[in-house]
Amino acid sequence: MQRLKEEEKLRIETGWDVKRILAKINYRIHTDAIKEYLIPPKINQKDSNHIYANEADILNVALFGLSAKEWRDKNKSKEGNIRDYATVEQLVVLINLESLNTQYVIDGFSQFSRIIKLNEIAISQMKALINNSSIKKLGGKL
Repeated sequence: MQRLKEEEKLRIETGWDVKRILAKINYRIHTDAIKEYLIPPKINQKDSNHIYANEADILNVALFGLSAKEWRDKNKSKEGNIRDYATVEQLVVLINLESLNTQYVIDGFSQFSRIIKLNEIAISQMKALINNSSIKKLGGKL
């Protein structure tokens, strides 16, 4: 019985790791675009961090409908962040949104136009993925 509990715990922990890795796939590309196109050259670290967090929240609001702070305020008893509790479908869409937002930043789209477009895409992609059998198989492995 103990061995089965340990195996189950390992599967759960491994799934969490896989989900986090999945969420980080485009992260570097996204942050590089933010650094190059949105952060002024002579800015202090605090303001720079604020810009990165603000851009992450654009994705959070487009996909989840709330910012990281809003999620934390509503989920005080939970550890981690909004993305730690995302479904497989949400993580797939998040990866896509990161990629799209990267290009939108490079193309010079305003923050307002980016969040509107990203939300439309998030809704469309979530509808397409919710009943996708391949995603359901992936979710079962996480």
